[in-house]
Amino acid sequence: MTPRDERSIAIWLLICCATIFGMVVLGGVTRLTGSGLSMVQWAPIMGVLPPMGEAEWQETFALYKQFPEYQKKNMHMDLDGFKSIFWFEYAHRILGRLIGLMFFIPMVYFIVTKKVSKSLLPKLIAMFLLGGLQGLMGWYMVKSGLVNDPHVSQYRLTAHLGLAFVVYAYLFWVAMDLLFTKSDSDTPTLPGKIHLYSWLLLLFIFITAMSGGFVAGLKAGFAYNTFPLMAGQWIPENIGILEPAWKNIFENVATVQFQHRVLAISVFFLVPIYWYLTTRVVTSNRLKTGLHLLLIMVVIQVALGISTLLLVVPISLAAAHQAGALLLFTIVLFTTQQVNSHSKAIT
Repeated sequence: MTPRDERSIAIWLLICCATIFGMVVLGGVTRLTGSGLSMVQWAPIMGVLPPMGEAEWQETFALYKQFPEYQKKNMHMDLDGFKSIFWFEYAHRILGRLIGLMFFIPMVYFIVTKKVSKSLLPKLIAMFLLGGLQGLMGWYMVKSGLVNDPHVSQYRLTAHLGLAFVVYAYLFWVAMDLLFTKSDSDTPTLPGKIHLYSWLLLLFIFITAMSGGFVAGLKAGFAYNTFPLMAGQWIPENIGILEPAWKNIFENVATVQFQHRVLAISVFFLVPIYWYLTTRVVTSNRLKTGLHLLLIMVVIQVALGISTLLLVVPISLAAAHQAGALLLFTIVLFTTQQVNSHSKAIT
């Protein structure tokens, strides 16, 4: 691979990342508007075209009426109301297919024209397979809301979100490796402990984002809409009422919201510590910029989270909070990649 080939592939991967970012935000809006169960069939090929004409719309609406969301929640919905939720889910699915094409077609081109190195080829194939798995995970999630209870499983929703973060991170990391090699970096070798701190913060932010998936899945943001207290208490009294105890972590609204608060505030304090320790030994302007952006973004993200809670989850703020989570994750991913390229082995 020539440097030009590496740059071209990196730019393509970053374009895919940007589209995945939009997909995550659109997925959040789809959930927030109650649109996620409006398409009750999974037709990867034939489902590209929306209903055309009044007859097809009536047929699609009639199919929707056979499932729990209409029967138990939206029994008074008319065709216009159905259309309003249908378009969000349709756009979400179409964008998913578009991302698949945006990845597959250039990948084939780069492989056929021999612009892909032997070490990069398995990574691209793994990315494509992960993308396909994400589509399956999305339908697996939707199916959980088409049986008895018209709500998707918080476990499947979080798995769907988590896999989106993983796919995004993989593409972004490989793109950064192609754009910024060790030879072109002005960053000297960094202590192994900075390398360790970077990875731990990345993991911690990922876990915090996933805990937000459980908040979303249980609609826990609509409860305890005060801060910093919850129902006038620092620790809500019904935080451990479920048996066995582990269920509280994933199924108790009070516990799920409480642990998301604790994780978010922990990140709020961990980021400045990481920023301080790393900026003391870093000389790279690129990495310093990433660290400064990380410090700014964690403040914005916590402010978005608190505002979303206090205002009882308005769609615009909640969507911005989800976008902020991925943006914060992106920045710490960038700083970790930069640190990782220039760190000593941990001793």
